[in-house]
Amino acid sequence: MKWEEFIKYVGNLPVIDTAILAAGLKNPASVKVQISRWQKSGKLIQIKRGIYLLGEAYRKVATYQLYIASVLKKPSYISLEKALEYHNLIPEGVSVYTSVTTKRPTRFTTKVGIFDYRHVKASLFWGYESVNVNRQTAFIASPEKALLDLIYLNGTKISSAYLNELRLQNLQKINLSKLFKYAKKFKKPGVMDAAKIINKHIKSYRNEEKTL
Repeated sequence: MKWEEFIKYVGNLPVIDTAILAAGLKNPASVKVQISRWQKSGKLIQIKRGIYLLGEAYRKVATYQLYIASVLKKPSYISLEKALEYHNLIPEGVSVYTSVTTKRPTRFTTKVGIFDYRHVKASLFWGYESVNVNRQTAFIASPEKALLDLIYLNGTKISSAYLNELRLQNLQKINLSKLFKYAKKFKKPGVMDAAKIINKHIKSYRNEEKTL
Protein backbone atom coordinates (compact mmCIF):
# COMPACT_ATOMS: atom_id res chain seq x y z
CA MET A 1 0.00 0.00 0.00
CA LYS A 2 1.30 3.43 -0.95
CA TRP A 3 1.26 6.35 1.48
CA GLU A 4 -1.32 8.27 -0.59
CA GLU A 5 -3.67 5.29 -0.50
CA PHE A 6 -3.09 4.83 3.24
CA ILE A 7 -3.89 8.50 3.90
CA LYS A 8 -7.20 8.18 2.03
CA TYR A 9 -8.02 5.17 4.19
CA VAL A 10 -7.15 6.62 7.61
CA GLY A 11 -6.91 10.39 7.08
CA ASN A 12 -10.09 11.20 9.00
CA LEU A 13 -9.31 8.93 11.96
CA PRO A 14 -8.05 10.63 15.15
CA VAL A 15 -6.20 7.46 16.18
CA ILE A 16 -5.07 4.55 14.00
CA ASP A 17 -5.52 1.05 15.46
CA THR A 18 -3.56 -1.36 13.26
CA ALA A 19 -5.54 -4.39 14.51
CA ILE A 20 -8.76 -2.86 13.18
CA LEU A 21 -6.98 -1.62 10.07
CA ALA A 22 -5.51 -5.05 9.27
CA ALA A 23 -8.91 -6.73 9.56
CA GLY A 24 -10.15 -4.81 6.51
CA LEU A 25 -7.12 -5.43 4.28
CA LYS A 26 -6.25 -8.29 1.93
CA ASN A 27 -2.53 -8.23 2.77
CA PRO A 28 -2.12 -6.92 6.35
CA ALA A 29 1.47 -8.21 6.69
CA SER A 30 2.76 -5.91 3.95
CA VAL A 31 1.03 -2.93 5.55
CA LYS A 32 2.76 -3.67 8.88
CA VAL A 33 6.11 -3.42 7.11
CA GLN A 34 5.08 -0.11 5.58
CA ILE A 35 3.86 1.22 8.93
CA SER A 36 7.28 0.52 10.42
CA ARG A 37 8.91 2.51 7.61
CA TRP A 38 6.42 5.38 7.91
CA GLN A 39 7.06 5.54 11.63
CA LYS A 40 10.81 5.85 11.07
CA SER A 41 10.24 8.65 8.54
CA GLY A 42 7.97 10.56 10.93
CA LYS A 43 4.81 10.11 8.90
CA LEU A 44 3.34 8.07 11.75
CA ILE A 45 3.76 8.51 15.51
CA GLN A 46 3.52 5.40 17.68
CA ILE A 47 1.84 5.99 21.03
CA LYS A 48 1.51 2.31 21.93
CA ARG A 49 2.16 -0.98 20.18
CA GLY A 50 -0.43 -1.10 17.39
CA ILE A 51 -1.73 2.43 18.07
CA TYR A 52 -0.56 5.38 15.96
CA LEU A 53 -1.25 9.01 15.10
CA LEU A 54 -0.58 10.59 11.76
CA GLY A 55 2.39 12.94 11.77
CA GLU A 56 1.32 16.54 12.35
CA ALA A 57 1.86 17.53 8.70
CA TYR A 58 -0.61 14.85 7.57
CA ARG A 59 -3.17 15.14 10.36
CA LYS A 60 -6.67 16.25 9.35
CA VAL A 61 -8.24 15.71 12.77
CA ALA A 62 -6.95 17.63 15.79
CA THR A 63 -5.37 15.52 18.53
CA TYR A 64 -7.60 15.23 21.60
CA GLN A 65 -5.50 13.81 24.42
CA LEU A 66 -8.46 12.94 26.62
CA TYR A 67 -9.73 10.68 23.83
CA ILE A 68 -6.28 9.17 23.33
CA ALA A 69 -6.22 8.34 27.05
CA SER A 70 -9.44 6.34 26.65
CA VAL A 71 -8.02 4.46 23.64
CA LEU A 72 -4.66 3.49 25.13
CA LYS A 73 -6.21 1.41 27.91
CA LYS A 74 -9.79 0.16 28.16
CA PRO A 75 -11.76 0.46 30.31
CA SER A 76 -10.51 3.71 31.81
CA TYR A 77 -11.60 7.23 32.67
CA ILE A 78 -9.65 10.43 33.38
CA SER A 79 -9.55 11.23 37.10
CA LEU A 80 -7.48 12.70 39.94
CA GLU A 81 -5.70 16.01 39.20
CA LYS A 82 -6.36 15.96 35.45
CA ALA A 83 -10.11 15.66 36.00
CA LEU A 84 -9.96 18.43 38.61
CA GLU A 85 -8.23 20.62 36.02
CA TYR A 86 -10.86 19.70 33.40
CA HIS A 87 -13.66 20.79 35.76
CA ASN A 88 -11.70 23.98 36.56
CA LEU A 89 -11.48 23.02 40.23
CA ILE A 90 -7.74 23.74 40.43
CA PRO A 91 -5.94 26.70 38.83
CA GLU A 92 -2.79 24.93 37.60
CA GLY A 93 -2.44 23.04 34.35
CA VAL A 94 -1.65 19.34 34.82
CA SER A 95 0.80 17.80 32.36
CA VAL A 96 0.08 14.11 33.09
CA TYR A 97 -3.18 12.55 31.90
CA THR A 98 -4.02 10.32 34.85
CA SER A 99 -6.77 7.75 34.40
CA VAL A 100 -8.36 5.06 36.54
CA THR A 101 -8.62 1.52 35.18
CA THR A 102 -9.57 -1.95 36.35
CA LYS A 103 -6.54 -3.26 34.42
CA ARG A 104 -2.90 -3.25 35.48
CA PRO A 105 -1.32 0.14 36.24
CA THR A 106 0.72 1.47 33.32
CA ARG A 107 2.40 4.64 32.06
CA PHE A 108 2.82 5.63 28.41
CA THR A 109 5.28 8.44 27.66
CA THR A 110 4.56 9.65 24.13
CA LYS A 111 5.20 12.61 21.85
CA VAL A 112 1.67 13.87 22.53
CA GLY A 113 1.64 13.52 26.31
CA ILE A 114 2.21 11.31 29.34
CA PHE A 115 -0.66 8.93 30.10
CA ASP A 116 -0.71 7.36 33.55
CA TYR A 117 -3.15 4.61 34.61
CA ARG A 118 -3.97 3.83 38.24
CA HIS A 119 -5.66 0.57 39.21
CA VAL A 120 -8.92 0.25 41.14
CA LYS A 121 -11.05 -2.82 41.72
CA ALA A 122 -14.17 -3.15 39.58
CA SER A 123 -16.45 -2.18 42.47
CA LEU A 124 -14.90 1.33 42.44
CA PHE A 125 -15.05 1.85 38.68
CA TRP A 126 -17.93 4.34 38.44
CA GLY A 127 -18.68 8.06 38.86
CA TYR A 128 -17.59 9.19 35.39
CA GLU A 129 -19.29 10.77 32.39
CA SER A 130 -18.67 10.82 28.64
CA VAL A 131 -17.65 14.01 26.83
CA ASN A 132 -17.45 14.47 23.07
CA VAL A 133 -15.06 16.74 21.17
CA ASN A 134 -14.74 16.57 17.37
CA ARG A 135 -16.62 13.25 17.40
CA GLN A 136 -14.08 11.83 19.83
CA THR A 137 -15.54 10.43 23.04
CA ALA A 138 -13.60 10.50 26.30
CA PHE A 139 -14.58 9.47 29.81
CA ILE A 140 -13.95 11.79 32.76
CA ALA A 141 -14.66 11.48 36.48
CA SER A 142 -17.24 13.78 38.00
CA PRO A 143 -15.82 16.48 40.32
CA GLU A 144 -16.82 14.44 43.37
CA LYS A 145 -15.34 11.16 42.13
CA ALA A 146 -12.12 12.84 40.98
CA LEU A 147 -11.57 14.22 44.49
CA LEU A 148 -12.32 10.90 46.18
CA ASP A 149 -10.16 8.95 43.72
CA LEU A 150 -7.31 11.35 44.50
CA ILE A 151 -7.68 10.76 48.23
CA TYR A 152 -8.14 7.00 47.95
CA LEU A 153 -5.40 6.21 45.42
CA ASN A 154 -2.78 8.54 46.90
CA GLY A 155 -3.55 7.53 50.48
CA THR A 156 -3.65 11.22 51.32
CA LYS A 157 -4.50 12.30 54.85
CA ILE A 158 -6.94 15.15 54.29
CA SER A 159 -6.86 18.34 56.32
CA SER A 160 -7.89 21.93 55.75
CA ALA A 161 -4.23 22.76 55.20
CA TYR A 162 -4.00 20.13 52.44
CA LEU A 163 -7.14 21.44 50.74
CA ASN A 164 -5.75 24.98 50.87
CA GLU A 165 -2.51 23.66 49.36
CA LEU A 166 -4.54 21.98 46.59
CA ARG A 167 -6.01 25.45 45.87
CA LEU A 168 -9.49 24.19 45.10
CA GLN A 169 -11.68 26.74 43.33
CA ASN A 170 -15.19 26.96 41.87
CA LEU A 171 -16.39 24.81 44.74
CA GLN A 172 -20.02 25.40 43.77
CA LYS A 173 -19.44 22.66 41.20
CA ILE A 174 -19.14 20.04 43.94
CA ASN A 175 -22.44 18.44 44.92
CA LEU A 176 -22.11 17.66 48.62
CA SER A 177 -24.90 15.08 48.73
CA LYS A 178 -23.25 13.26 45.81
CA LEU A 179 -19.87 13.55 47.55
CA PHE A 180 -21.20 11.71 50.62
CA LYS A 181 -23.09 9.17 48.49
CA TYR A 182 -19.89 8.36 46.61
CA ALA A 183 -17.73 8.31 49.76
CA LYS A 184 -20.07 5.74 51.30
CA LYS A 185 -19.66 3.46 48.26
CA PHE A 186 -15.90 3.25 48.88
CA LYS A 187 -16.62 1.46 52.18
CA LYS A 188 -13.47 2.98 53.65
CA PRO A 189 -13.70 5.00 56.90
CA GLY A 190 -10.79 7.19 55.79
CA VAL A 191 -12.60 8.23 52.60
CA MET A 192 -15.76 9.11 54.53
CA ASP A 193 -13.69 11.12 57.04
CA ALA A 194 -12.11 12.96 54.12
CA ALA A 195 -15.56 13.73 52.69
CA LYS A 196 -16.55 15.30 56.02
CA ILE A 197 -13.46 17.53 56.00
CA ILE A 198 -14.12 18.53 52.37
CA ASN A 199 -17.74 19.29 53.29
CA LYS A 200 -16.60 21.55 56.15
CA HIS A 201 -14.05 23.25 53.88
CA ILE A 202 -16.63 23.93 51.16
CA LYS A 203 -19.23 25.26 53.60
CA SER A 204 -16.62 27.59 55.09
CA TYR A 205 -15.73 28.76 51.57
CA ARG A 206 -19.39 29.39 50.74
CA ASN A 207 -19.92 31.36 53.95
CA GLU A 208 -16.91 33.53 53.09
CA GLU A 209 -18.36 34.12 49.62
CA LYS A 210 -21.63 35.34 51.14
CA THR A 211 -19.86 37.90 53.32
CA LEU A 212 -17.97 39.45 50.39
